[in-house]
Amino acid sequence: MIFAPQQSDTRFADTTRLPSIKFLEQPTSDAWIEQAIAHLDTILLDHSHCERKAAANALNLMCRYPSDGPLLRELTRLAEEELDHFRQVNDILQERGIPLAPLNAPPYASELKRQLRHNEPERKLDLLLVSGLIEARSHERLGLLATHLPEPPLAEFYRSLMASEARHYGIFWILATHEFPRDVVNSRLRELAQVESEILATLHPEPRIHS
Repeated sequence: MIFAPQQSDTRFADTTRLPSIKFLEQPTSDAWIEQAIAHLDTILLDHSHCERKAAANALNLMCRYPSDGPLLRELTRLAEEELDHFRQVNDILQERGIPLAPLNAPPYASELKRQLRHNEPERKLDLLLVSGLIEARSHERLGLLATHLPEPPLAEFYRSLMASEARHYGIFWILATHEFPRDVVNSRLRELAQVESEILATLHPEPRIHS
Protein backbone atom coordinates (compact mmCIF):
# COMPACT_ATOMS: atom_id res chain seq x y z
CA MET A 1 0.00 0.00 0.00
CA ILE A 2 2.93 2.37 -0.41
CA PHE A 3 2.65 4.29 -3.62
CA ALA A 4 5.26 4.84 -6.29
CA PRO A 5 5.97 8.26 -7.81
CA GLN A 6 3.71 9.34 -10.66
CA GLN A 7 4.81 10.87 -13.92
CA SER A 8 3.06 14.04 -15.04
CA ASP A 9 3.36 16.74 -17.64
CA THR A 10 2.42 19.63 -15.35
CA ARG A 11 4.84 22.36 -14.36
CA PHE A 12 5.32 20.69 -10.97
CA ALA A 13 6.44 17.38 -12.44
CA ASP A 14 10.15 17.89 -11.83
CA THR A 15 9.94 19.24 -8.28
CA THR A 16 10.93 17.28 -5.19
CA ARG A 17 8.47 14.62 -4.13
CA LEU A 18 7.73 13.60 -0.56
CA PRO A 19 8.53 10.07 0.59
CA SER A 20 5.74 7.55 0.14
CA ILE A 21 2.96 7.75 2.70
CA LYS A 22 1.91 4.52 4.36
CA PHE A 23 -1.74 3.50 3.85
CA LEU A 24 -2.22 5.40 0.56
CA GLU A 25 -2.55 3.44 -2.67
CA GLN A 26 -1.79 6.36 -5.00
CA PRO A 27 0.05 9.67 -4.57
CA THR A 28 -1.56 13.05 -5.05
CA SER A 29 -1.38 14.22 -8.64
CA ASP A 30 0.70 17.16 -9.79
CA ALA A 31 -2.58 18.68 -11.00
CA TRP A 32 -3.76 19.04 -7.39
CA ILE A 33 -0.54 20.85 -6.43
CA GLU A 34 -0.99 23.28 -9.28
CA GLN A 35 -4.66 23.83 -8.41
CA ALA A 36 -3.87 24.38 -4.72
CA ILE A 37 -1.09 26.91 -5.34
CA ALA A 38 -3.29 28.83 -7.78
CA HIS A 39 -6.15 29.07 -5.23
CA LEU A 40 -4.22 29.38 -2.01
CA ASP A 41 -6.75 31.52 -0.12
CA THR A 42 -9.46 28.92 -0.74
CA ILE A 43 -7.12 26.10 0.32
CA LEU A 44 -6.32 27.94 3.55
CA LEU A 45 -9.99 28.42 4.30
CA ASP A 46 -10.71 24.78 3.56
CA HIS A 47 -7.79 23.78 5.78
CA SER A 48 -9.53 25.58 8.63
CA HIS A 49 -12.68 23.56 7.99
CA CYS A 50 -10.65 20.34 7.81
CA GLU A 51 -9.05 20.92 11.22
CA ARG A 52 -12.44 21.64 12.79
CA LYS A 53 -13.96 18.53 11.21
CA ALA A 54 -11.02 16.40 12.36
CA ALA A 55 -11.55 17.52 15.96
CA ALA A 56 -15.29 16.85 15.63
CA ASN A 57 -14.61 13.38 14.22
CA ALA A 58 -12.45 12.51 17.21
CA LEU A 59 -15.15 13.73 19.61
CA ASN A 60 -17.84 11.81 17.74
CA LEU A 61 -15.85 8.59 18.04
CA MET A 62 -15.38 9.22 21.75
CA CYS A 63 -19.14 9.66 22.16
CA ARG A 64 -19.87 6.55 20.10
CA TYR A 65 -17.47 4.34 22.08
CA PRO A 66 -17.42 5.88 25.58
CA SER A 67 -16.24 2.69 27.32
CA ASP A 68 -13.11 2.30 25.16
CA GLY A 69 -10.41 3.67 27.45
CA PRO A 70 -7.47 3.63 25.00
CA LEU A 71 -9.60 5.29 22.32
CA LEU A 72 -10.72 8.02 24.74
CA ARG A 73 -7.16 8.75 25.84
CA GLU A 74 -5.68 8.90 22.36
CA LEU A 75 -8.50 10.83 20.73
CA THR A 76 -8.68 13.38 23.53
CA ARG A 77 -5.10 14.35 22.72
CA LEU A 78 -5.79 14.23 19.00
CA ALA A 79 -8.83 16.51 19.31
CA GLU A 80 -6.81 19.00 21.34
CA GLU A 81 -4.10 19.09 18.66
CA GLU A 82 -6.63 19.48 15.86
CA LEU A 83 -8.25 22.41 17.66
CA ASP A 84 -4.83 24.01 18.15
CA HIS A 85 -4.18 23.65 14.41
CA PHE A 86 -7.64 25.12 13.78
CA ARG A 87 -6.67 28.16 15.86
CA GLN A 88 -3.35 28.55 14.05
CA VAL A 89 -4.93 28.37 10.60
CA ASN A 90 -7.60 30.87 11.63
CA ASP A 91 -4.86 33.25 12.80
CA ILE A 92 -3.29 33.02 9.34
CA LEU A 93 -6.66 33.66 7.70
CA GLN A 94 -7.08 36.77 9.84
CA GLU A 95 -3.58 38.01 9.00
CA ARG A 96 -4.28 37.59 5.29
CA GLY A 97 -7.69 39.24 5.50
CA ILE A 98 -9.54 36.08 4.47
CA PRO A 99 -13.00 36.04 6.10
CA LEU A 100 -14.31 32.85 7.64
CA ALA A 101 -17.00 31.45 5.37
CA PRO A 102 -18.64 28.13 4.52
CA LEU A 103 -17.40 26.11 1.56
CA ASN A 104 -19.09 23.40 -0.45
CA ALA A 105 -17.66 20.07 0.66
CA PRO A 106 -16.00 17.90 -1.99
CA PRO A 107 -17.34 14.35 -2.37
CA TYR A 108 -14.25 12.84 -0.72
CA ALA A 109 -15.39 12.27 2.86
CA SER A 110 -18.99 11.45 2.01
CA GLU A 111 -17.91 8.85 -0.55
CA LEU A 112 -15.55 7.26 1.96
CA LYS A 113 -18.28 7.17 4.61
CA ARG A 114 -20.55 5.35 2.20
CA GLN A 115 -18.16 2.42 2.59
CA LEU A 116 -18.85 2.11 6.32
CA ARG A 117 -20.49 -1.14 7.31
CA HIS A 118 -23.57 -0.87 9.51
CA ASN A 119 -23.06 -3.59 12.11
CA GLU A 120 -20.58 -3.61 14.98
CA PRO A 121 -17.73 -4.35 15.42
CA GLU A 122 -17.15 -3.98 11.67
CA ARG A 123 -18.40 -0.41 11.71
CA LYS A 124 -15.89 0.54 14.39
CA LEU A 125 -13.03 -0.89 12.35
CA ASP A 126 -14.21 1.01 9.28
CA LEU A 127 -14.55 4.26 11.20
CA LEU A 128 -10.99 3.95 12.49
CA LEU A 129 -9.56 3.07 9.09
CA VAL A 130 -11.45 5.75 7.19
CA SER A 131 -10.32 8.30 9.77
CA GLY A 132 -6.75 7.08 9.36
CA LEU A 133 -6.93 7.33 5.57
CA ILE A 134 -8.23 10.90 5.72
CA GLU A 135 -5.43 11.82 8.13
CA ALA A 136 -2.84 10.11 5.94
CA ARG A 137 -4.00 12.05 2.87
CA SER A 138 -4.02 15.28 4.88
CA HIS A 139 -0.46 14.56 6.01
CA GLU A 140 0.63 14.01 2.43
CA ARG A 141 -1.04 17.11 1.04
CA LEU A 142 0.07 19.46 3.82
CA GLY A 143 3.57 18.18 3.14
CA LEU A 144 3.17 19.00 -0.53
CA LEU A 145 2.11 22.52 0.41
CA ALA A 146 5.19 22.80 2.63
CA THR A 147 7.35 21.71 -0.31
CA HIS A 148 5.80 23.80 -3.08
CA LEU A 149 4.42 26.98 -1.55
CA PRO A 150 6.22 30.08 -2.87
CA GLU A 151 5.80 31.90 0.47
CA PRO A 152 8.52 30.73 2.91
CA PRO A 153 6.69 31.62 6.16
CA LEU A 154 3.58 29.74 5.06
CA ALA A 155 5.64 26.81 3.80
CA GLU A 156 7.38 26.67 7.18
CA PHE A 157 4.02 26.67 8.96
CA TYR A 158 2.95 23.61 6.99
CA ARG A 159 6.29 21.97 7.63
CA SER A 160 5.71 22.48 11.36
CA LEU A 161 2.49 20.46 11.20
CA MET A 162 4.05 17.38 9.62
CA ALA A 163 5.04 15.44 12.76
CA SER A 164 1.67 15.76 14.43
CA GLU A 165 -0.20 14.94 11.22
CA ALA A 166 1.83 11.76 10.79
CA ARG A 167 1.14 10.80 14.39
CA HIS A 168 -2.59 11.32 13.88
CA TYR A 169 -3.01 8.70 11.18
CA GLY A 170 -0.79 6.36 13.15
CA ILE A 171 -3.12 6.66 16.15
CA PHE A 172 -6.05 5.25 14.19
CA TRP A 173 -3.92 2.37 12.91
CA ILE A 174 -2.76 1.51 16.42
CA LEU A 175 -6.31 1.62 17.80
CA ALA A 176 -7.50 -0.67 15.02
CA THR A 177 -4.71 -3.24 15.47
CA HIS A 178 -5.17 -3.29 19.25
CA GLU A 179 -8.76 -4.44 18.82
CA PHE A 180 -8.79 -6.41 15.57
CA PRO A 181 -6.46 -9.06 14.11
CA ARG A 182 -3.80 -7.48 11.94
CA ASP A 183 -4.68 -9.52 8.88
CA VAL A 184 -8.31 -8.35 9.16
CA VAL A 185 -7.15 -4.74 9.50
CA ASN A 186 -4.77 -5.02 6.54
CA SER A 187 -7.36 -6.61 4.29
CA ARG A 188 -10.01 -4.00 5.01
CA LEU A 189 -7.49 -1.18 4.79
CA ARG A 190 -6.50 -2.29 1.30
CA GLU A 191 -10.14 -2.22 0.23
CA LEU A 192 -10.78 1.23 1.66
CA ALA A 193 -7.50 2.64 0.37
CA GLN A 194 -8.40 1.54 -3.13
CA VAL A 195 -11.73 3.37 -2.89
CA GLU A 196 -9.93 6.43 -1.52
CA SER A 197 -7.57 6.53 -4.46
CA GLU A 198 -10.45 6.11 -6.92
CA ILE A 199 -12.31 9.05 -5.39
CA LEU A 200 -9.28 11.30 -5.96
CA ALA A 201 -8.49 9.94 -9.43
CA THR A 202 -10.47 12.79 -10.99
CA LEU A 203 -9.55 16.25 -9.74
CA HIS A 204 -12.54 18.01 -8.16
CA PRO A 205 -13.15 21.36 -9.90
CA GLU A 206 -13.33 23.28 -6.62
CA PRO A 207 -9.94 23.62 -4.87
CA ARG A 208 -9.94 21.79 -1.56
CA ILE A 209 -7.46 19.96 0.67
CA HIS A 210 -9.23 16.76 -0.39
CA SER A 211 -10.24 17.73 -3.93
